[in-house]
Amino acid sequence: MSLTLIKNAQIVNEGKIFEGDVLIDGEFIVDIDSSISLKSSNTTVIDAEGKYLFPGIIDDQVHFREPGLTHKATIESESRAAVAGGITSFIEMPNTVPQATTQQLLEEKFEIASKSSYANYSFMFGGTNDNLEELLKTNPSNVAGIKLFLGSSTGNMLVDNEEVLEKIFSSTKMLIAVHCEDETTIKNNLETYLKEHGDEIPIELHPKIRSEEACYISSSKAIKLAKKTGARLHVFHLSTGKETSLFSNKIPLEKKLITAEVCIHHLWFSDKDYKTKGTLIKWNPAVKTEKDREELWKALLDDRIDVIATDHAPHTLEEKQQTYTKAPSGGPLVQHALPAILKAHKQGQISIEKIVEKMCHNPAILFKIEKRGFIKKGFYADLVLVDIASPWTVNKSNILYKCGWSPFEGDTFYSKITHTFVNGHLMYNNGIFNNTVKGKRLFFNRKNE
Repeated sequence: MSLTLIKNAQIVNEGKIFEGDVLIDGEFIVDIDSSISLKSSNTTVIDAEGKYLFPGIIDDQVHFREPGLTHKATIESESRAAVAGGITSFIEMPNTVPQATTQQLLEEKFEIASKSSYANYSFMFGGTNDNLEELLKTNPSNVAGIKLFLGSSTGNMLVDNEEVLEKIFSSTKMLIAVHCEDETTIKNNLETYLKEHGDEIPIELHPKIRSEEACYISSSKAIKLAKKTGARLHVFHLSTGKETSLFSNKIPLEKKLITAEVCIHHLWFSDKDYKTKGTLIKWNPAVKTEKDREELWKALLDDRIDVIATDHAPHTLEEKQQTYTKAPSGGPLVQHALPAILKAHKQGQISIEKIVEKMCHNPAILFKIEKRGFIKKGFYADLVLVDIASPWTVNKSNILYKCGWSPFEGDTFYSKITHTFVNGHLMYNNGIFNNTVKGKRLFFNRKNE
């Protein structure tokens, strides 16, 4: 097998940073030590020169738009951008065209990824009001979880039948991930502002339409149901300070039945940014106030919020530049998530150890992903080398998303991903990609599910 030796790295793992070497044999990490000597002459040596070595980032929520929406993005284009951003594994959502709401359609997505994904991959099965039978066929060992839209959704993916909802929560032990916004509240708010402004609703009103109340009503209801049924619930993309009170840090993550995620954009932007960024930062749930952002940071750091993700959801620039009512929600993030959070580190908001905990360790623990998320012997060599003192500015020429734009355009980051290993393969090396190998399907240690 091919051997790779990474020397003199600042290794970040399980709350510690220590200088050392990591030996990769084929797909796996086989040795970690303060100094490892060459085992054979055919070993590739990478001198990390004090760069930080992270486990590969695991992004638990992306929309790569394939099948059916490939004018916006493809699994190939976005996984390539993800790898350049240090993301080695992703979990993709079911709201493609067609939606992944049958086992056959779900497996078709896995088939696409096996041929084109640069990163490791899993997909969620999409629950609807009428597919419980199909949902229960989902294999917990090779599918990440069940995704439910409890708030706004396109097509038939909104699960608003309370009887069905309770049945889903009661019938599966698999992780249920939810998008929580109350549809009725949003509709009422939208009607109010349509009467006032017609189609020309100012983008600044987006967080008033998709309000704190809409989020809280839905997430508190989901948590109540999870407690009643004993379901394993994961709440995606918290956007309000109020919702953070619904989550606990009293028990370790391994034992939590109710967990939460925050996304980069809700930690980065606030409603003050609508003035300059407009619909480019239109997301569901909406970016809200500075106070909300502060509270999200607080809950992240005190472990009420368990993971950081991206909710990467690209649209074309033309689509985004429409009026408020027509511009779709979502934006691209996978390439810039780690540089953005490392900028927050530079500003003193979060430690490097905490970043690795929230972006690498915890997604692996939360989803029970097999042999990933840590720098350990016997684990897959999903590894990222980061130079934390290498400034660069986001612009059109260095954006890798198929949509060709980023909400971070014009921002300067201070950290650069130099190398990304996926299953021991050097997939990204200072701007050059390895096109000869593909990522692997993720597997999950869920014996009792």
